[in-house]
Amino acid sequence: MKYVGVDYGLVRTGLAVSDPEGRLAFPLGTLRLEEHADRKEFLGALVARITAEDAGAVVMGLPLLDNGKDSLTTRQVRNVTGRLKRRLDLPVFYMPELLSSEEAWTDLREAGFKARKRKAVLDQQAAVRILASFLALPPGQWRPA
Repeated sequence: MKYVGVDYGLVRTGLAVSDPEGRLAFPLGTLRLEEHADRKEFLGALVARITAEDAGAVVMGLPLLDNGKDSLTTRQVRNVTGRLKRRLDLPVFYMPELLSSEEAWTDLREAGFKARKRKAVLDQQAAVRILASFLALPPGQWRPA
């Protein structure tokens, strides 16, 4: 089954997609809120990208605090996830994330990307990390949203 990973952010949202067998994660793109009239239109664009990939499930990165508690951003991700679930007839899972953007920055730097190019694809790479972490888990450990 094919999965789409989402690293939701208030400014940019990174997307990743798996291969059809659900083994590997690849960058898919970045959605920028400023490119849409409002959050409703942005959510429509997100649903369209997921639908275009013919995904069987969605994996949302869940940014928990160091102590495992919710932050303001965590609550925003849960809110967007609820709205997404109402628009998609797909299973949605959470993948707890901690420092995915920082690790993605390091990945890109080590791959030789210059700072400007790293910034352009950072959110996609964070989504790749989220999705790859999810795909590495046995299905019994998946957290439904």
